[in-house]
Amino acid sequence: MRIVLDAMGSDHCPQPELEATLQAAQEWGDPIFLVGPIDQLKSQLETLGGAPPSVQLVDAQETITMNDKGLKLALKAKKRDSKTSMAVGIDLLKNGEADAFVTAGNTGGALATAFFRLGTLKGVERPALATLVPVKDGFCTLLDIGANPDCKPEHLLQFAVMGSVYSQTVRALNDPRIGLLSNGEEAGKGNQLVRETFPLLENSGLNFIGNVEGKELFGGEADVVVTDGFTGNVLMKGSEAVAKLLTDILKEELMASARSKIGALLAKPAFASLKIKLDPDEIGAAPLLGINGLVFVGHGRSNARAILSAIRTARNAIEADLLTALSAAIQVRLANMPSSEEQASA
Repeated sequence: MRIVLDAMGSDHCPQPELEATLQAAQEWGDPIFLVGPIDQLKSQLETLGGAPPSVQLVDAQETITMNDKGLKLALKAKKRDSKTSMAVGIDLLKNGEADAFVTAGNTGGALATAFFRLGTLKGVERPALATLVPVKDGFCTLLDIGANPDCKPEHLLQFAVMGSVYSQTVRALNDPRIGLLSNGEEAGKGNQLVRETFPLLENSGLNFIGNVEGKELFGGEADVVVTDGFTGNVLMKGSEAVAKLLTDILKEELMASARSKIGALLAKPAFASLKIKLDPDEIGAAPLLGINGLVFVGHGRSNARAILSAIRTARNAIEADLLTALSAAIQVRLANMPSSEEQASA
């Protein structure tokens, strides 16, 4: 499995990327293309003991930063001779020299670069970022979490198909339950986007269970939940913040007295398990589903453990042949589906 890692993505790049690369090389031994300013990468790798033979450095003197927006970002992403670490890395994927691309950089930059250089799978208008949200008795795939702030009903249908395939291939779930995020369970609830999406999902052939509110999502009643990127991003960041708040409060309370400290010691295994389940570093990166290539985007604040997890996630997708499964399922599910306008006039 050949992984391309953007060495200049995270907030503290390239140190977390370099540390994760060395750990990945030791754990799996797969070829890793590390993309960034080659002299800088060489120098910092030497301080870590040097790179093993499975790691290949690829020179890219420019980066897409968190400050790049609008036309400036589009030009960096689209130019044929672009020398950004994202463009150089994704071109390796495009040319068949690698199997997946991983970055912890600018999400918009990753989306634009992948879109312009790889294109989308046939039948997909908008790629979507998907992530695993910890819920009762497991995880739920949530998408979109930020690639598309504004969506049409057809886009959410495509997200549902891709989320279902991702859950079947990578998560090994049989006939995943699909929910539509809304402010009420009834079919008529929600804003215009939700109301128009409902009949599309209902007639999609997917295992659509209807609208779901936050309580159903976190209660584990759906395996996949679809929404627009604005709502999904707010939900994801809000849930991460609440999880951190609760664990911080719990830690303070358990350290407040000698008696509570004894209780904390006895419950330490349970707390360790809870921390792992709620820790976003365990997931590492979100797949950009719908792009004609395997692209994974992590948090800018990613540490070495998060980036190692991102590489693991990419390896799992390669092993499951996710791209082929997505392409086939989209053709089957969407080929004869009427649009929301056609459904409304029927």
